[in-house]
Amino acid sequence: MSDSHGCKDYMLNAVALESPEWILHLGDRVKDCIDVEYEYPGIPLRSVRGNCDRDSAELDIDEFTLGGKRFFMTHGHLFGVKTGKGRVIATAVNRGADILLFGHTHIPHYSVAEDFSVINPGSIGMGGRSYAVIDLVNGAVSCELKSL
Repeated sequence: MSDSHGCKDYMLNAVALESPEWILHLGDRVKDCIDVEYEYPGIPLRSVRGNCDRDSAELDIDEFTLGGKRFFMTHGHLFGVKTGKGRVIATAVNRGADILLFGHTHIPHYSVAEDFSVINPGSIGMGGRSYAVIDLVNGAVSCELKSL
């Protein structure tokens, strides 16, 4: 999920619908994650700082491995994603990522090229109330963009 902008109830609805193993939040109101963690203490949650999270202690970039896949997670504003994905894709590829996650544009996007996945869940808090569900099964990545 990304760009909740204070609409934590939509985040809670998405978690209730999907029952995920992990929750990933791509910034712009990471404080909304506090309520999600409270309601779902058994689900690990990772988040990064967005341009609207200036007072947050979260990192701008998070890199980690889940299901044998290397994730590169950022909000996207520091890479100019509203004018193009080239910089953020190049950075993620150079860092050895298999999956790039970013937000900021509020526009859902999913593409795959040569086993490299680019995912923007859109905005859970504004517009289409969208989010992404990523499945990692036997080394394969699949993603479904959804909306409430």
